[in-house]
Amino acid sequence: MTATSELATTEVPHYPMARQCPFDPPRELGAIQAEESIRRVTIWDGSRPWLVTRHDDVRAVLADQRFSADNLTSGYPATSAAVGARRRNVPSFIAMDDPQHAFFRKMLISEFSVKAIRALRPMIEQTVDELLDGMAASAQPVDLVQAFALPLPSLVICRMLGVPYADHPFFQSRSHALVNTESGVEESVAASNELLHYLEGLIAEREASGSEDDMLGRLAVRHVLTGEITREQAASMGLLLLVAGHETTANMIALGTLLLLQDPEQAARVREGLSVEGAVEELLRLLTVTHFGRRRVATEDVELGGVTIRAGEGVVAAAEIANRDPEVFADPDALDVDRSPNHHVAFGHGVHQCLGQQLARVELQVAYPALLRRFPTLRVDTPLDDVAFRDAMVVYGVHALPVTW
Repeated sequence: MTATSELATTEVPHYPMARQCPFDPPRELGAIQAEESIRRVTIWDGSRPWLVTRHDDVRAVLADQRFSADNLTSGYPATSAAVGARRRNVPSFIAMDDPQHAFFRKMLISEFSVKAIRALRPMIEQTVDELLDGMAASAQPVDLVQAFALPLPSLVICRMLGVPYADHPFFQSRSHALVNTESGVEESVAASNELLHYLEGLIAEREASGSEDDMLGRLAVRHVLTGEITREQAASMGLLLLVAGHETTANMIALGTLLLLQDPEQAARVREGLSVEGAVEELLRLLTVTHFGRRRVATEDVELGGVTIRAGEGVVAAAEIANRDPEVFADPDALDVDRSPNHHVAFGHGVHQCLGQQLARVELQVAYPALLRRFPTLRVDTPLDDVAFRDAMVVYGVHALPVTW
């Protein structure tokens, strides 16, 4: 079907759609996947990018460099006015194409290698134990987000980067403005500028001291002082890692725990240390907390799934429904911690696949069983209908989760 005939014969739905169940993508996405697979949708600014819903097509888009990740390219479907504005204000290498993207990413690859992340596991385990000790000593109910889910990845990424955790109220409040699609443009740009200025200051300190004891120090000494990149570019890389390093994992910990508590049998397997890695992959697949699709724009005409996507047309590769594709995942809406194989696209695919995915995996593999073992009678202290979900946030999850045991 061509773009012209599709637009002429069907109504164009708005994306993103509202959820009917907090753990599942909107039903309309499943209907599109089953009936059309690729179709036009309308987004916040009135533009009409193509929505790609099937697993194989999403992987194809993300692996094909004819689909640009450059948010400055005409036709790029920004997530919101605020997100678009702050990404233009502070360019990030994840919104660049190769060779620019590869140039910056290469500086960080060794920091997130399997070997490097494995070496961090004892520190992550110690941090988990200390946070759980704090929960155990607190009056109940306890907000799992503030007591455990948020501080764990925040402490870890702060230690990796060399950011003082004492400053977490500052950077978490600014981060909240950056990932909220309802933030105003001025608020989002101001928050990104404040974070950038803050990180530039830390990098300047490393330049002066010559310290390479943390990631910001290594960027400063090996790349800024050599003239390979500017201090602002290094700060932009730090901003991405700081925000992404705690937002995504924090929400996976809280939301994944909430989903496990709905299924005591599967939760028991995780508590007993059975299928922990499988449980993490399954929760990543089912929840896909980056739930507004991977955004791209075609740089030339591309045939995909029987549709001609023209140069300059935006594309939303909807990983949240691609991870429920029944052609790839048997009984796709079921939580199955023993599912194998599990080729989900929660971390993306292709050259822009999430750099920090191994860190996220280890944090989740440690966090879920430790939490459930420490508090075997853990339960949510509010009806599910009263839980405030992060529907308007770029990273989905819960704002708070009161628990008791």
